[in-house]
Parts: sequence; structure tokens; C-alpha cells
Amino acid sequence: MNRIHYLFKDRLAFLSFLFITATLLVGIFAPWVAPNDPQEVHMNLRFASVSWKFLLGNDHLGRCVLSRLIYGIRPSVLWVLLTLAISAGIGAVVGFVAGYFKGKIDAFLMRICDIMLSFPGYVMTLAIIGVLGVGLENILLAFVLIKWAWFARIIRTSVIQHANAEYVKFSKTLGTSSFRIMRMHILPVSLPDIIVTSSSSFSSMVLQISGFSFLGLGVQAPHAEWGMMLNEARQVMFSRPEVMLAPGITIIIFVSAVNFFTDALQIALDPKLTSIGRKHRKGLKQRTILHRGEVA
Repeated sequence: MNRIHYLFKDRLAFLSFLFITATLLVGIFAPWVAPNDPQEVHMNLRFASVSWKFLLGNDHLGRCVLSRLIYGIRPSVLWVLLTLAISAGIGAVVGFVAGYFKGKIDAFLMRICDIMLSFPGYVMTLAIIGVLGVGLENILLAFVLIKWAWFARIIRTSVIQHANAEYVKFSKTLGTSSFRIMRMHILPVSLPDIIVTSSSSFSSMVLQISGFSFLGLGVQAPHAEWGMMLNEARQVMFSRPEVMLAPGITIIIFVSAVNFFTDALQIALDPKLTSIGRKHRKGLKQRTILHRGEVA
């Protein structure tokens, strides 16, 4: 609870958390939040300016930009978040097994991770797209195949650090099962590392899915997605630059919010960083008081 309290004392982190939460809720309830049908075409309203019915104007087919932004949250954020959870879950299982049991099991699992990590992420994704075809589901599948090994490596390192603790050895001496030891003793202390690693990967995955959709390899028309909206506005980027502003600014703000919240989360969950931050603020406060005394 103290860590959570410390986290939300950071105003920027708190605002980022509110923005991320609001974005997720809007994406989940998109059919009830969106003011118009995102795929409804109004050719007589092509590139129409802002109005009460279309708060962010219309695109090249007269579709509501705001509604497409709202529906674009689902592939750009929600599906990416689900993919991240699956990747982190697989990586956590592999990392816990490898880090706890060690020996031949660790060597075998880590060699598989080495093979997966030897391929550059973008090259692997493009290869899967080339074999299975373009589409959001194939990109998300590529993310799972790539990311799980990365998570497994990081989580394994954290598990090894805690698996040699005295309380773990004592539990083994008492005959406690390996599953119970991992669940009761190792998982709670490794959970901060898992959370920070997952949250830091979230923003990069959002950028990647938007980038692939911008290249025409992800979400296909007429479905809405932030990167694809940028691709559609590319043809009029000089004559109608405002069409690119809505999806572009949305991506920048959301990714920035995730990064700000991740930084604050890492500091809140790491006691060393938390103590450093407290000492820094205490020293800054003392210098401020001394400065005010000198001025007085």
C-alpha cells in the first residue's frame, strides 16, 4: 500500500494512469461511446471541418474521425494488451521453471530462448506475415512468438536471485512442494519485475502495431486503427495536414502516458529507487528552506 501511495503522489504518473484507464474503458465500451458509425461513408462530407455531429471532422470518405479513433483503441491497445498478457504469462511459466529447477531443464529452455532471440523482432514478424499473410491476428501471433522468450529470460534472472534465499531453502527442508514455494515465496518478490517489464514493453508494442498498420501489413480497411488512419491521411498530408493530427497526437499521448507511468511504477516498486527519490526530495527541500532563510 505504501508503494501504491508513493506511486500516486507523482502527479504526472497519476494523470498518466487516469488517461490509460480512460482509454481502455472507452475502447471496451466503444459501441456506446462513439458518436457515429466508424465505417459509415458520407461522400458529401469529405474532409469536412469540425461540427457538433462530427467533433473531429471527417476523413477522405466522410467518415467520423472521432468514432474511428475510439474504435481504433481496440486493435491498437486492447488486443495488444491481451497479446502482452499471453506473452508475459508464457514467459513467466518458462522463466519460473528454468530459474527454480536449473540444471538440464534450465539449459534446455534457455537454448530455446536463445534460438528465438537470435532472430531480430521485425524480421521475424515480417517472415510470419509473409508466410501467413497480412492481418492483425498474424502480427499479434508474431508478437507472442517473439516476446515470450524475452520475458522468460528476464523473469528467470529474477527467480534465480530469490530461489537461493534462506527462507526458500528452509521451505524445501520442510518438504514444501515446489509449486507452493514458487507461488507463496518467489512469485510475490518477482511480481514487481514482471509488472515493470510488461508495462515497459506495452508502449513499444503499441508503436509496432501502429507502424505495421501504417505500412499496410496490419489492420485492413474498412476497420479502424490508429496506424492505418495515418496511412490513409498520408495522401493528403500537405493539403489536409489536420487529418493526420488526430491519430498522430493520440499515439504520441498514449505512448508517452505509458512511458511516464512505467517510470513511476519502477521507482515505486523498487525500494532502492524509492529511497533515492526520498533523499533527493528531502535534500531539495532543505536547500529551499536555507535559500529562503538567506533571502529573508
